[in-house]
Amino acid sequence: MKRVAILISGGGSNMVKLVESMTGDHPARAVLVGSNDPAAAGLARAGALGVPTFAIDHRIYKGDRAAFEAALIEPLLAAQPDILCLAGFMRILTPDFVSRFQGRMLNIHPSLLPKYPGLHTHQRAIDAGDAEAGATVHLVTPELDAGPLLGQARVPVLPGDTSDSLAARVLVQEHRLYPQVLRRFAQGDLTPLHLSAA
Repeated sequence: MKRVAILISGGGSNMVKLVESMTGDHPARAVLVGSNDPAAAGLARAGALGVPTFAIDHRIYKGDRAAFEAALIEPLLAAQPDILCLAGFMRILTPDFVSRFQGRMLNIHPSLLPKYPGLHTHQRAIDAGDAEAGATVHLVTPELDAGPLLGQARVPVLPGDTSDSLAARVLVQEHRLYPQVLRRFAQGDLTPLHLSAA
């Protein structure tokens, strides 16, 4: 049984879907949920699902990312995760941190990578006149949002879409995509998964 730790920064809706998926014959189980924000609503949601939680307030370490990551990694290593999932974790991690989980850290990003790494992805897709937007699960590498793709879900960009309306439809597909990719990854299947909006 693979041990999965999950990092969040906010409400943790993708984290909830991951934890809820890891039951029955699933090859993995959630062992820890952590956040860089002690007030993140997702921590209480994880606790309600029976998953231990921790928080390391990044604001205390302002200007010292190495010290923040040293504090962050301590409870993670204690939990001995086989897989680390980033699920709305809004801190850029250093190459040193990434190397500790090389080949074992997944992230979900709200665009069809390699398009639109970084922030404001939905507005950028609308501004570019794209016909499609979506979400990508990828392996984390030191370069931001640039690791090998493990899955993508696509949604049409509709006339009159705003960044908020598009984000809401993409999020529905994120909740489908990430649990399926995690299951396949835990089974050793790195073949990219492609989903379209149902």
